[in-house]
Amino acid sequence: MSYPIAKLALEDGTVYTGAAFGAAGETFGEVVFNTSMTGYQEVLTDPSYKGQIVAMTYPLIGNYGISPEDQESRRVQVEGFIVRELTRKPSNYRSSISLDEFLKENNVIGIEGIDTRALVRKLRVRGVMTGVLSTTDLDDTSLVHKARTCPGIVGRDLVREVIPEKAFVWTAGMNSNLTTHIALRPPEKHVVAIDYGMKWNILRCLVQVGCKVTVLPGTATAAEVLACNPDGVFLSNGPGDPEPLDYAQKTIRELVGKKPIFGICLGHQLLGLALGAQTFKLKFGHRGANQPVLNELTRQVEITTQNHGFAVRT
Repeated sequence: MSYPIAKLALEDGTVYTGAAFGAAGETFGEVVFNTSMTGYQEVLTDPSYKGQIVAMTYPLIGNYGISPEDQESRRVQVEGFIVRELTRKPSNYRSSISLDEFLKENNVIGIEGIDTRALVRKLRVRGVMTGVLSTTDLDDTSLVHKARTCPGIVGRDLVREVIPEKAFVWTAGMNSNLTTHIALRPPEKHVVAIDYGMKWNILRCLVQVGCKVTVLPGTATAAEVLACNPDGVFLSNGPGDPEPLDYAQKTIRELVGKKPIFGICLGHQLLGLALGAQTFKLKFGHRGANQPVLNELTRQVEITTQNHGFAVRT
């Protein structure tokens, strides 16, 4: 069976031609790669990927379909999706629809059949680049021009595009059918989680270890946080550049010394900026479920999940 043509153009002038899946149309974003062998649904629905076109390094994607239980937010967040080979007929008792159908429902464009190894090698050498993914405009010159003129993510506030409109309480723990190593504990501490684009699994984990969780949008003030009278404050992950998020840095500065604060990903970067540190953009970022980190206390290497394109300068 033949499929419609899709093209991916990068700002350096490179154009890749492949087969389209998901929605039809045109999209732009920063082209990045993820090294996870599984977890593509979690990648697609992670708000940290807002503004980005994601390429998976593992060659076969879609084989276990899509399950509602694996969502990390209400919708697909990536701007586009790149795979070497798409499985159009998944096999998994938990699957409700295929990856192709899922992207169609969420109006997200996908491309398969390109040399993802060459693409990832280019991004590692040159660094991440802006790109355009299209099924409608197939003219190379036009696409390259669009890739060179579309906005990147540096200096943009992407958090306001993904945060919840109002505060809410989260009560769900981890799926007991899928998790056996952490028993659900009764709530003992009240945590306010400031949502800059938070994955749902982080909320599930907080509940699982015994936290009552109140979620506030990333635009919340320190007064709104303290009014909840939490035992601690959690600063979540989220998309894009921490530098332009003045409102978040102000809130964190006003909370320092009043409540224990724990930040990850974007939240960690914002905490650094609030305390006077500087952040910088990584060449190609850390994105994957297999990132090794040395635990300085135990001297053991731990395998971590990471997804960030910026870091705190030390």
